[in-house]
This record gives sequence, structure tokens and C-alpha cells, in this order.
Amino acid sequence: MYLEYLLFDGQGMFVWTAFFFTFTCFLSLYLKTKKEFHKQEKLFLLEFKKVEIQKIATQREKEVLSVSVTF
Repeated sequence: MYLEYLLFDGQGMFVWTAFFFTFTCFLSLYLKTKKEFHKQEKLFLLEFKKVEIQKIATQREKEVLSVSVTF
């Protein structure tokens, strides 16, 4: 009885082949997207850290100028 469901009335070879082909395509697309995401994330973090350092440097310069003006 269960074998009939797996064979799909003689069309099981086509159904299961299409299923495995689709699953393989989705898996490869997922892995490729995941790899590209990590690559772009590293580039973003490198750029973001540079911007953060520049903001801190300019903020400290302003504090030094404001302190020197008040004395």
C-alpha cells in the first residue's frame, strides 16, 4: 500500500527526480547566498569600523577645542 504512494502510479521516477533536482538547486542557491552574505558582511564591518574611528577622532578634537576655549 505504501509502495503505491511512492511510485505515483508509475510516474514516481519522474516525480522523485524532479523533487531531488529542485532540492539540489535550492540547497546550492542557499549555500551560495550564505557565502556571499558573509563576504559582504565582512566588507561592511571593515568600512563601518573606519567610519566609527573617524567619528570618535573628530568628536575628541571638538572636546579639546571646547576645553581649551573655556580656560
